[in-house]
Amino acid sequence: MTEDTNIKYAEIYKKVEAMKASGTLDLSTEEDLAIAIMNLISLEEHFYFTGAKTDKPEYFDLMNEVRLMRTKLLARLIDKKEGEVWCISKHLLATSMRLMEVGTKLQKEGKKDEARDFFTDSHKMFNLFFALRLKIVSIPDLKKVAEAEQPMTLKDVMSKLVDCCNE
Repeated sequence: MTEDTNIKYAEIYKKVEAMKASGTLDLSTEEDLAIAIMNLISLEEHFYFTGAKTDKPEYFDLMNEVRLMRTKLLARLIDKKEGEVWCISKHLLATSMRLMEVGTKLQKEGKKDEARDFFTDSHKMFNLFFALRLKIVSIPDLKKVAEAEQPMTLKDVMSKLVDCCNE
């Protein structure tokens, strides 16, 4: 990751924290909702893989129920009419959750420095989600950050948006 990208993340983080500290924004409920959505995304994945591995279609039905709830809850945070913002938001939350889980596994293995790197990246993705949610950063700004990323998966997520934006 470039120094310039780290500065952008730091700026975004400061803006979100300043809004929270000023009392003009109470993000605790929205943060809880975002984490719930992250878990629903994970549940969708687990129902998919369980259905595929067991060849039991009822898991795909459960996946669909979870997806409907995730879509309804994400709509409370993100306007579905904002084009790419919907999918970007979903993928930022999913990326944050997966990076957190990798970090947790590394932490358990005693690889604390590696885990900390994953936790830091997870937190950056979570902050980018809220930067979009609060309109602190625009899509063109986010694309610039993504293009500067190495080797984070945000660029990959951005490039796949064309294939996944229909919910």
